[in-house]
Amino acid sequence: MSQILRVDLGERSYDIVVGDGLIDRAGAHLAPLAGPRPLLVVTDETVASLHLGRLEASLDAAGLACHRFVLPDGEASKSFAQLQALLEGILETEPERSSVVVALGGGVVGDLAGVAASLALRGLGFVQIPTTLLAQVDSAVGGKTAINSGYGKNLVGAFYQPKLVLSDTGTLDTLPRRERLAGYAEVVKYGLLGDRVFFEWLEDKGNAVIDGGGEARDHAVRKSCAAKAAIVAADETEQGVRALLNLGHTFGHAIEARARYDGAVLHGEAVAVGLVLAFALSAELGLCAREDAARVRRHLRAVGLPVSVADLSAELGGTDDLIAAMGRDKKVRSGELNFILARGIGDAFIASGIDRSALECVLAHELSA
Repeated sequence: MSQILRVDLGERSYDIVVGDGLIDRAGAHLAPLAGPRPLLVVTDETVASLHLGRLEASLDAAGLACHRFVLPDGEASKSFAQLQALLEGILETEPERSSVVVALGGGVVGDLAGVAASLALRGLGFVQIPTTLLAQVDSAVGGKTAINSGYGKNLVGAFYQPKLVLSDTGTLDTLPRRERLAGYAEVVKYGLLGDRVFFEWLEDKGNAVIDGGGEARDHAVRKSCAAKAAIVAADETEQGVRALLNLGHTFGHAIEARARYDGAVLHGEAVAVGLVLAFALSAELGLCAREDAARVRRHLRAVGLPVSVADLSAELGGTDDLIAAMGRDKKVRSGELNFILARGIGDAFIASGIDRSALECVLAHELSA
């Protein structure tokens, strides 16, 4: 049974539908949105082998045609070269402004398809069908779309809202455990930034969310989507409270940049280490109890996520290298790094003007561990 959540953005409001088997019913959901031209389905090689046939069968049953665009797997596809290739492929189909781009896949597919949809003919319709836990609870919701640059992650993109999000939780059964774990880091983030009760529930049910599926998994996806939808509705373009969603990401994006996006470190793995570091920095600054920082580390370690740089299979350099990578983050304001820090579990806030010596101390301790 599916559940519908609403992202309230006035004329650009849309539904997030969460449930098992939604890909097999996607045609019925997409038919009211489709224009006269075929849908433009963007996916990657792995997802195509698992789910594209089901989607096409559903579209066919609803009388909908589509063009398919299959990308190479991996973060490297979030590039200018792949964006150009996708845009030219879309334009070759002679779309109209009523045409709809459908992203079937994880965060990479959703990001690249979203940027392409925002640019082609100055804006085509856009639908997300996320197939990873990370995409279902985070990247598919809220309209952030971007590609990477040599200067950092997600630095070229647009706020471009989808018309619909279909989160088929059954697709999570096909993911390797490592991918489910990476998505789980973003689930934990919602508890840490504003919902202590949810974090406590995850301490008890985390392994069921990751490995058990069923109601625990669906509850975690719905809870995460509801939290993000509320924040996006309050601050669509990240002028204030939406920045809280970046808890752990200033560190995480620096780790990804230093790892060169080669797949050795997944986004969620970098975020997990980033969450630990954000709480460690908060404790170092006397903002939160050291026990809270230890509790975050314990839970992430207990489910199998990396909690330190030493747990990652990448050479990241030293303290200065990581701080330099942070300096290229989108959240820099007037030359100052901005962090999302915490007064405790479930109580995050936006902080600027952080004492560099405290940051250096936390990173030096981390890198020497």
